[in-house]
Amino acid sequence: MDVASFPLLSGLESPADLRRLPLAQLPTLAGELRTYLVRNAATCAGHLTAGLGTVELAIAVNYVFDTPADRIVWDEGHQTYPHKVLTGRCRDLPTVSKSGGLQSFAQRAESEYDAVGVGHSSTSISTALGMAIAAAHRGEPRRVVAIIGDKALTGGMAFEALNHVGSLKSDLLVILEDSGTDANAGGALSSDFARVLSGWVYTQLREGGKKALRQMPTVRELARRSEEHLKGMVLPCTLFEELGLNYIGPLDGHDIGALIATLRNVKRLHGPQLLHVVTREGKGYTATATGPSQHPRPASSVLSAAPPTDTRSRGSSARLSYTQVFGQWLCDRAEAEPGIVGVTPATLEESGLREFAKRFPDRCFDLSAAHQHAVTFAAGLATEGLKPVVAISSTYLQRTYDQLIHDVALQRLPVLFAIDRAGLVGGDGASHHGSYDLSFLRCIPNLTIMAPADENECRQMLYTASTLPGPALVRYPRGNGPGVSVDAAMSALPLGRAQVCREGHSRLALLAFGAPLGAAWAVAQHLDATLVNMRFVKPLDVELLAAVGARHRALATIEENTVAAGAGSAVAEALAARGIRIPLLQLGIPHRFIEHGSRESCLAAARLDAAGLSDSIERWWLQHEPLRSAAGG
Repeated sequence: MDVASFPLLSGLESPADLRRLPLAQLPTLAGELRTYLVRNAATCAGHLTAGLGTVELAIAVNYVFDTPADRIVWDEGHQTYPHKVLTGRCRDLPTVSKSGGLQSFAQRAESEYDAVGVGHSSTSISTALGMAIAAAHRGEPRRVVAIIGDKALTGGMAFEALNHVGSLKSDLLVILEDSGTDANAGGALSSDFARVLSGWVYTQLREGGKKALRQMPTVRELARRSEEHLKGMVLPCTLFEELGLNYIGPLDGHDIGALIATLRNVKRLHGPQLLHVVTREGKGYTATATGPSQHPRPASSVLSAAPPTDTRSRGSSARLSYTQVFGQWLCDRAEAEPGIVGVTPATLEESGLREFAKRFPDRCFDLSAAHQHAVTFAAGLATEGLKPVVAISSTYLQRTYDQLIHDVALQRLPVLFAIDRAGLVGGDGASHHGSYDLSFLRCIPNLTIMAPADENECRQMLYTASTLPGPALVRYPRGNGPGVSVDAAMSALPLGRAQVCREGHSRLALLAFGAPLGAAWAVAQHLDATLVNMRFVKPLDVELLAAVGARHRALATIEENTVAAGAGSAVAEALAARGIRIPLLQLGIPHRFIEHGSRESCLAAARLDAAGLSDSIERWWLQHEPLRSAAGG
């Protein structure tokens, strides 16, 4: 939309312009900025509404601090959209997440006002502390500010960083943006402690404060003896100040005058400071006012080619997302199996657990950003006979690698991992692509790894995984499936068995793992190649692989994972172990970071769409024409 209709906003090219505005005009600017975000939310691919709660905060920090000389480190990219608008990217906002447009998250290459690139949560305090130490080391007087949300504070890395911050005397400001507290009181928040004390972040920190005090007998005794100290156990300042930070707050995050006055005071202080700011997520957007995670986004992109694993009807208008398939399966399985428990370190909507949480509230655990804890917690559940299902994105599974090995695989515990967003995710870009899971999972003993090619196969694989005695992972892409109808009945697939979908006559065989089967089908028809749905990455169907290798002159593997150490490498290792020497082409995500865009454009950039696969395979296959001729065709 045309920014010219916003008089104040259209006049800002940088925070320097912002700082020239009189304080009295800033509430009007906040209104324009919020309206601009809301009006763009319907057409933009990014989580624009997530930034509505940080409008005043973004204005205040850029007004008080001398950005970009002073460093502002936002923890989560979705908080940063107001910051992007205020730092010269206003007119480009409609391009967020689109190919060639703005990044969904802060990105150093995009703007000098993005002090550091972000994507995963809970990293801001660690990064900002490093920046503060570096500034002191160089004798530079710059200020450093870390802005972290209440959900991101649940990540263990955030508390590790706070512990480190408190042991130093560095000039660092940590702003806790608390959107979990009820902010309906508006300007009265700063004095309405009863309302604030009932908020999510206080509930979490109260218990943390009690645990901290157990280690400090003198303080604990004082707290026990007097009501004043007992209340000190409840207030979050106790925990933060015991960690060594000077606590200030809580402050109404939508009172721009109070924010600026407070930030000006804090700027003069030395040592580590923590400012607690209470905001309302989705402020000004009615669709988000009822829940913390309901950010509208356009429908996810899908491949046009449909895999040939099923001949049942494929209605494009009724296509389910893989996340929906998972959510329905989990509810169905939980009805029949009382030991099923859902665990996710993501939002209930993103993970597909919203309906499960409604129907089985005592069996659903939403752990915010506590990724590592989620895995070890699930391991604990499994040791006592429950059947935990961990719903986690591929990109966040990276954070849990030690827990996956030490706490799950080593003990051969029956934890099921439903790995969403495996492969290229589109608009969220390089920080969120699930490019590496097959490579880092394949080398871990005791794991079973499956990759479904369609919706029904996803449901049956999830069921199969839930019946196994050890850990199993089902990885599926973001977005909708090809439109295969889903059987209500569930049956276990033969473990480690692939499926030949098409017998060709060219003596070329294509081995597809998961979602790329759809694009591979068109290539197989064009080249009259045999097509195999491999289904299992671990264990591989070695017997079928050997049989296919014996009657074909060349093989090509196709996966939506990095080529290095991926499923294609597993095939190469299996062939070598059998002494089968055959030309092998391994196709997957190339050895570079794929930038943001639509899912289709990301697949095209990786040459994993039907056109790219066809070109790559046909060119390579033509190089083996002498082999084909020698074989009589």
